[in-house]
Amino acid sequence: MDSLSRRASGGPGLDPRWTTGAKEGFGTAYSVSSRLWFTLSHGIVNEVYYPTIDRAQIRDLQFLATDGETFFHEERRLPSTAVDILPSVHGATLGYRVRTEDPEGRYAIVKEILADPHQSCLLVHARFEVRPNWKKRLRFYLLLSPHLEGGGWGNSARSCIVDGRKILIGWKGGTYLAFGEREGFLRTSCGYVGFSDGWQDVSANFRMDWEFDHATDGNIAVIGEMDLRERTECVAALAFGDHEHAAVTTLFQSLSVPFSRHRDRFVEQWGRVSHECRDFSSATGDGGRLFHVSLNILLALEDKTYQGAHIASPSIPWGWSKGDEEQGGYHLVWVRDLVNSAMGLLSCSGTESPRRSLIYIAASQQTDGGFPQNFWLNGTPHWAGVQLDQAAFPILLAWRLWKESGLAEFDPYPMVRAAAGYLLRMGPSTEQERWEEVSGYSPSTLASNIAALICAGDFARERGEEILAGFLEEYADFLESRIESWTVTTQGRIHPEISRHFIRILPLPACVPVTDEDPDRSWIALKNLPPGAPPLFPARDIVDAGFLEFVRYGIRSPGDPLIEDSLRVVDALLKVETSRGPVWRRYNHDGYGESVEGRPYIGWGKGRAWPLLTGERGHYELAAGRDPGPFLRALESFAMPTGLLPEQVWDEDRPDLGKKAGDPTGGACPLAWAHAEYLRLVRSIKDGRIFDLIDPVRARYGTGKSPGGRFEIWKPVRSVRSVRPGQTLRVMAPVSFRLIHSLNDWKTVRTLPSTPTGMGIGFVDIPVPENQRAPVRFTFYWLENGSFPYFRASRDTWEGTDHAVEIGPPSS
Repeated sequence: MDSLSRRASGGPGLDPRWTTGAKEGFGTAYSVSSRLWFTLSHGIVNEVYYPTIDRAQIRDLQFLATDGETFFHEERRLPSTAVDILPSVHGATLGYRVRTEDPEGRYAIVKEILADPHQSCLLVHARFEVRPNWKKRLRFYLLLSPHLEGGGWGNSARSCIVDGRKILIGWKGGTYLAFGEREGFLRTSCGYVGFSDGWQDVSANFRMDWEFDHATDGNIAVIGEMDLRERTECVAALAFGDHEHAAVTTLFQSLSVPFSRHRDRFVEQWGRVSHECRDFSSATGDGGRLFHVSLNILLALEDKTYQGAHIASPSIPWGWSKGDEEQGGYHLVWVRDLVNSAMGLLSCSGTESPRRSLIYIAASQQTDGGFPQNFWLNGTPHWAGVQLDQAAFPILLAWRLWKESGLAEFDPYPMVRAAAGYLLRMGPSTEQERWEEVSGYSPSTLASNIAALICAGDFARERGEEILAGFLEEYADFLESRIESWTVTTQGRIHPEISRHFIRILPLPACVPVTDEDPDRSWIALKNLPPGAPPLFPARDIVDAGFLEFVRYGIRSPGDPLIEDSLRVVDALLKVETSRGPVWRRYNHDGYGESVEGRPYIGWGKGRAWPLLTGERGHYELAAGRDPGPFLRALESFAMPTGLLPEQVWDEDRPDLGKKAGDPTGGACPLAWAHAEYLRLVRSIKDGRIFDLIDPVRARYGTGKSPGGRFEIWKPVRSVRSVRPGQTLRVMAPVSFRLIHSLNDWKTVRTLPSTPTGMGIGFVDIPVPENQRAPVRFTFYWLENGSFPYFRASRDTWEGTDHAVEIGPPSS
């Protein structure tokens, strides 16, 4: 390598920023040997991920055009851009063709973008269609902004000559990139963003005057001029490695193969995937186009090193307003989103990929049986919140794979037992519900917990653990019997005709002894609200459609009048009618979205509408015996032209921003959860029943004859106030113990050992006589040590607290 020595000025550059979360394209090669993923927006390449799908390495890559005298064009700002998927005989690929045109018709750039089918290299084939009288006047450049190892600061680059061709090399820490063109760049330069980078240079006077050979330790950009004196096409490549030599070698290996051969192999790989999956195109509204794209996207969101791991989205929502402090974005693992992806793939492509996900989940489980709120692919937690649904969902996936004979030689039962134990110890109040904002009793969380405990009981009974199976089922019965008293208001005020309906959540602290469980007296503190907005609202006045999960799993009948009335309330407040179809906001007063003025979300804003909620409604309409077709077609209409489904769409026409209701916002796109919801809806329509319906759950609860209500449960995180005569007070603790209790104010006492369950949880049942009037009083003698959130026990000691549960009114 020949090294040059001219150094850029202006370091370290402007503060780095990411790009929009609303992607037009997302791609990778299907081969696991190509450990590179890329995204597109505004017709250009955005973040490129390597060597794992959670590690962004660049901000963007785009062409610049100028005639050297009268104009300068930045490709991403040109108005005429068409982005199409590279076609395959059997369906869609994840490669793209992009056409960008000069508004005055002087030139067009036609690009084909894909990943090397076998190596970690991005390939861009560009054809320049230039009007004859402009051919000798135009100059084209490629501008690259490295964000190696997930950040804009601390990047370095230099120009060098390899095998007689001028290329650019970047590095940070242990990651290297090599950037070049098949014939070599005509000229190159390295600079600091905002001061000496190529954009500043060419935009200033329409010429490339600077040729800096070095820019180190800053926010940098590099530029290469295309040599188009004797040709109208070029092939650019961006290769990565863990050493400079590895990146350079990969670059030249990829460029040595004709682009057409790369493209044919790339398309063949993705075509084989579509050919091998089950075809449900007849159940779609668009001939299967979004079905095949969704399948490919979910497969592509699986990492190639940590197999089975799926990220939520290859994007950073509203990234253009965020810098190095936002390294994660959505390209992290959320167990909830991962299980949704696995279920989506299970619905249409067999058990192999979902089984890999289940194994990855089991390997990521914490010692207490739970999972981090989200985490990097290597298991390192990112955010530390607790979501009970993220412990429940893996049980549902394991149960589904078991019933479909898809477990092969993997035994998920240890993971299932640990996760079920976590639900028993930590619930029923979740620190975060599915929107990750409020703690308490959430309908959607309760639904997943009830379903998961029934499935865990099914596992336990099959393993011969009859006592444990019964214990898990009885706790699920208890949760089911409290659904209405915990999450339904009888004093609703937000609909003039309906006072009894589900609320979004009964806000309560998690893992703190709870005493008041009245949804009509509780207040909820909403997040993401603009400065100065009232933070507190009566819980009965805030609603979402999370209660539909009760129908999805079979816990409630779709014809339940309470469900139907609650939907009327939700539709009145949250439904948005667009020209593309109906879509719903998450909940009223949601602040997670662009501001009213259209500025990016910066901790507050206005929540817009979520297409995945249209899919959830479609599932409900199918269960209710009505036509889900309009909701399926609406979900298809919210997809980008390339088939990517966004997290949020605009809920109003905004001509001042060039947006119409139904257009994607700057939030995440594609969103794995939305694509998984679509695939399951297609499968559900094909089968005529909800794919996620769990037969043992429906058999136990869906008939309207619930077995619940027999128990009232006391545990360290739920100091229940009262128990009804005739009920059994079940006292639980996450260690073994002896319980000393009295039904007559300590005049007489009884000591009972806790019944072991086999999962570190003990319980004692105290039948409450029909004529009981005095409180049930008790205290603990701990038989072993215990240390859990908000709970401590020392072996062979008295707890030192007398607990009392009052006798409530008899049941009506």
